[in-house]
Amino acid sequence: MKRSYTLAATAALVAPVLLLTACGKSSSSEETSSAAATSAAASATAAATASAAASAASGQPDVNGDGSVTIGIMSPGDTKDKGYYESFVDKANAFADQQGWKVVTVDKINPSDAVNQALNLCKQNVDMVAVAASELKDALQATTDPACAGVQWYVNGGGGVEQTPYFTQSTDEVNPTLFATGYAAGLAMKDKGVTKAGFITGPELDFSKQAAAAFTAGIQNVIPDATVAVTYTGDFNDSAKAKEAAQAQIDQGVGLIYPYLGGATDAVAQLANETGVLTVTPGTDRCEDTTTPFSISSIFDPGVYFAAALEDFAKGNLPMGQARVWKLGVDPVPTVKMCGDLSSFQGELDTEIKSIGDGTVDVDALVAGGASASPAAS
Repeated sequence: MKRSYTLAATAALVAPVLLLTACGKSSSSEETSSAAATSAAASATAAATASAAASAASGQPDVNGDGSVTIGIMSPGDTKDKGYYESFVDKANAFADQQGWKVVTVDKINPSDAVNQALNLCKQNVDMVAVAASELKDALQATTDPACAGVQWYVNGGGGVEQTPYFTQSTDEVNPTLFATGYAAGLAMKDKGVTKAGFITGPELDFSKQAAAAFTAGIQNVIPDATVAVTYTGDFNDSAKAKEAAQAQIDQGVGLIYPYLGGATDAVAQLANETGVLTVTPGTDRCEDTTTPFSISSIFDPGVYFAAALEDFAKGNLPMGQARVWKLGVDPVPTVKMCGDLSSFQGELDTEIKSIGDGTVDVDALVAGGASASPAAS
């Protein structure tokens, strides 16, 4: 499913050379001159593109020089979901208010419309286009469009977002965070005498499948004979489908559910609460939420990542072409937090997180099934 505008750009530059090679039975000076001209044009195009990227970075935060700063946000989900998508916008608004900036938000964007929505934001004279989730990575095809000339681009990455010189991204690693989340779930399940968990997510994408595998490995690191029922609803935000999946899992006897979802998260959590099933948050800390209580907060908060990027942007120090990788057990976020009466297990969980961060626990090997249980789990 990976698509990259860089492939098209590269093809456009290389195609004239390939055509010359295909026709090349002559060694005339005319052919040599034509090849040289093509090479010079390609070099000029590359230099101009690099110059435009550098210009946008050096002019931060008012990259278009209109005397004000506007951040355009694109989100595939509901930015009132009380979780992952809302965090991205809330923290951006909070920072923008401090700086006297303006934020324009477009949410519930269909991935097929990502490019058009990005171009629309560029035409509103934004200084930055911020893509809230990797589902909208196709929007990056607009980075080289004349309408977006000079605009800074930020992506909450992961999920196959390949770094190019035309944007900056923040990302984290699925295996450590989801393994630690599973480990926390395992501690809670063991305390409650539960041996079966549920994992509900949207489309059956690579990162969703990887998340399910890492979560399962974390649970089984604590309870080796535990099982995890995994359901793909096809949509991160469809509450009806998510509740149907949750009810089916509850009927199968699961004692903990992780709704690895967007706007459908609370619908699942509320149903789980009604039946006494433990729950896990996807992305933000909701341990103090009394409206929809959660048992565990799996925190990989995109708003925290974005706020840090905006701080650099305000200082004129957010270079394009680079990715910041946030690491469990090294950075404050991502992390995992035990809520309510489960907080007594936080010390044991923190020890595991520290071991993951310093490499004592080889999470990738555990997820792949190539290592024995870590000492902290025994």
